[in-house]
Amino acid sequence: MIENIDTSLIDWSRAQFALTAMYHWLFVPLTLGLGVIQAIMETIYYRTGNEAWKKTAQFWMKLFGINFAIGVATGLILEFEFGTNWSNYSWFVGDIFGAPLAIEGILAFFMEATFIAVMFFGWDKVSKRFHLASTWLTIIGATLSALWILIANAWMQYPVGMHFNPDTVRNEMFDFWAVALSPVAINKFFHTVLSGWIMGALFVLGVSCWYLLKKRNTAFALSSIKVSAIFGLVASILILWTGDGSAYQVAQKQPMKLAAMEGLYQGGNGVGLVGIGILNPAKTSYQDDQNAFIFDFKFPKLLSFLAERDVDAYVPGIINLIEGGYTTHQGTVALSAKEKIEKGKVAIKALADYRKAVKDKDTEAAEQYKATLEENFSYFGYGYIKDPAELIPHVGLTFYSFRVMVILGCFFILLFIIALIWDQRGKIANARWLQYVGLWSIPLGYIAGQAGWIVAEVGRQPWAIQDILPTSASISKLNPSSVQITFYLFLILFTILLIAEIGIMVKAIKKGPEASEY
Repeated sequence: MIENIDTSLIDWSRAQFALTAMYHWLFVPLTLGLGVIQAIMETIYYRTGNEAWKKTAQFWMKLFGINFAIGVATGLILEFEFGTNWSNYSWFVGDIFGAPLAIEGILAFFMEATFIAVMFFGWDKVSKRFHLASTWLTIIGATLSALWILIANAWMQYPVGMHFNPDTVRNEMFDFWAVALSPVAINKFFHTVLSGWIMGALFVLGVSCWYLLKKRNTAFALSSIKVSAIFGLVASILILWTGDGSAYQVAQKQPMKLAAMEGLYQGGNGVGLVGIGILNPAKTSYQDDQNAFIFDFKFPKLLSFLAERDVDAYVPGIINLIEGGYTTHQGTVALSAKEKIEKGKVAIKALADYRKAVKDKDTEAAEQYKATLEENFSYFGYGYIKDPAELIPHVGLTFYSFRVMVILGCFFILLFIIALIWDQRGKIANARWLQYVGLWSIPLGYIAGQAGWIVAEVGRQPWAIQDILPTSASISKLNPSSVQITFYLFLILFTILLIAEIGIMVKAIKKGPEASEY
């Protein structure tokens, strides 16, 4: 592991990875959502034989293809960064983390690449049934691609199914299904995919509203709005269920993230959930006596219920997690951060002593050191933490991002309901206020998605792998200026790609479905 690393290298490496991930996530959710919507529309065409639905499906398929191509480019760069910027991480857990990524490339991406050509160029060249199957298999492949990537990410949040090999200094997988089917992975997959479905529904709804504002392609726009509003409402209702599951999993596996999400410094029994609130900027440390909030409105006891399924359950705050001493939901007494750090140092030293004993062929000593390592390995990562304050993620960013995500999610439900009611009553074609709201809701979908990932990733800092490996011990030994240069190069490249995609999409939208080339 790297010691005495330049902190600017850590910051720039994190910034570069965050930049790539956030740009990548501008394309992925639309791919997941728009892919399903276009497949539904083609299914309607297959069942009815109505050529208008074929033209509608082809139009949205064109926009899907533009978005898909650029999303692939950013995704490939993201995976390469694990080797270039995070080589210690890749060495330490590559045997586990690499498995789902390999499956994603071999199975899911191959599936997408095989059927996407038929989907785009197979109209009138293959049977309607085979073309429909190709469309569905393409989006299933894209969804499976997301599945394996999210399994890898979930393992970083909740490392299971592995054991540490002190001879190779690597974590090795012993239970593939524990990794693939962990509750964190399953919930993260459904929650993330559903957010993509909502993004696709918002996009179709917004673009269709633009046509209504321009008073063109009215029949096409109204049929697209009906499909997208129903699809979006179903996805929005389902995401409430997965959101509840996410809160429960975070409470059980990452209590510090939950405390940051709620700005909860001092825990207790029957804790309320903050609906809206303004954090106190004067509170700069968990040790000061400043109030956490300038203003807050809480739903009584709701956080305890979400965290433990018990309205009177104990939920630890940031101070409690640092100081320890409370009783956990497993019935044990929580260690303090300092105790965990000491155990982590014991584990790191035991590893070094074990390797030296093996080199010296001192079998008895090696076994003793190995036993000490195994006893303390669950706190291994804490040995790299120098100050307990490092264990606290950025509270403000996590707290506000969580509320942006939730508030926008509630707004989307309301939007889809109103769109359906107005469509059912035949009023949506003349409701210009609703058309403007639908159009300007497209960027709100992207903001909600980005906010969700900020909660997930910023909230788990300082860990690259929860409790096992902090980011400070995960990076490659590089010159910070090299990472800084590539950060700006990627920023320019990704911005150009984004501008290009928006330009191509706007041009295709202005042409409209009549200009379909298929």
